[in-house]
Amino acid sequence: HIFKVKEGINYNPGEPNYDLFKLAMRVSAKRMFPNFSFLDAPFNAQYYKPGHPETEATYMGCRTRVVGNVFDPTREIVNGRGNLSFTSINLPRIAILSKGDIDWFFEDLDRKIDLVIDQLLARLRIQSQKKVRNYPFLMGQGVWIDSEKLGPDDSVGEVLGHGSLTCGFIGLAETLKALIGVHHGESDEAQELGLKIVSHMRERMDQAAQQYHLNFTLIATPAEGLSGRFVRMDRARFGEIPGVTDREYYTNSFHVPVYYPISAFEKIRREAPYHALTNGGHISYIELDGDPTDNLEAFESVIRYMKDCGMGYGSVNHPVDRDPVCGYNGIIEDVCPKCGGEMYQRDDDNEATVRNRLDVYETSTSPLIDYYRGCELLVTIDGDRDPDVVYADVKEALA
Repeated sequence: HIFKVKEGINYNPGEPNYDLFKLAMRVSAKRMFPNFSFLDAPFNAQYYKPGHPETEATYMGCRTRVVGNVFDPTREIVNGRGNLSFTSINLPRIAILSKGDIDWFFEDLDRKIDLVIDQLLARLRIQSQKKVRNYPFLMGQGVWIDSEKLGPDDSVGEVLGHGSLTCGFIGLAETLKALIGVHHGESDEAQELGLKIVSHMRERMDQAAQQYHLNFTLIATPAEGLSGRFVRMDRARFGEIPGVTDREYYTNSFHVPVYYPISAFEKIRREAPYHALTNGGHISYIELDGDPTDNLEAFESVIRYMKDCGMGYGSVNHPVDRDPVCGYNGIIEDVCPKCGGEMYQRDDDNEATVRNRLDVYETSTSPLIDYYRGCELLVTIDGDRDPDVVYADVKEALA
């Protein structure tokens, strides 16, 4: 759920839907949704035409944004379009390999961007060979822009150009730690370098868009799975590097690390400039302790500061408990405020138990991998692929 914030519509007292803005904040303070998108951010406002909701910049739940249209500048709308594919770059790995040489870092970053552009174009060529009948809903029902002009056996290539081809990135904070020893939450120098890195990536995407007449964009990668996978791979290759590979995840895109102590307002101020650079999508999160419904004025001040700093999309995270007996949702301390039921914790639901399970794996299970590898009985299959491909490889290995 996303609430669109717009001056003249709902942002200020006296505006037609100001009551809905207040209600959205109250609901978000209780349920953690809706998130908030800001149509007055300059990079969103440039497309906005009053009375034409299709020009209101729209974000897909987590962050994806498609509105500009190099392929057809007369159709800079959000309806009937989407992201065709995106590929993310492991920035911390490039920084580690650079050994502090920033010039080399940018040279290798360019090599990776070249690779991503080639890969996105190759994938588009494959997608473009498909026919309308391969997408019976998206194309066959005319959901995708201009697909209503095509017949069942027409290829979809001529209309896919309305979509976006996107490069993403992960771990800007760890990248800066590897390059200069501090991240952008700690240092203005790091912030300046972080903006330089992301600005360069955006410039490369803009150049590709003009060169190929396609919607190449830059996204602040949603890193739910990739953040852990990349750091595991890099820790295995480079070892544990303090501030870089010493945690179980890389930090999401351009975010200031969640473990770093920083005020909500300073975090917003630091992350806001990256929203304008990531035209393929972005989001910033603020973490609040306690029950925000006890201080709705503070909650509202956070949302308003996001808008004032020029963010495009923001969210406030906070604890939300649920009593499985009576269904109460909210902050529950020792006793449920609705039914009076006492809350309890399982004996094995704690950090020590989890760490013990991991230790048991390392000492008892992990050695089996080396054993069977030595017996030439181990088959390694990449699970981060299409399920049908993985299944076929497993079936072949067991044959």
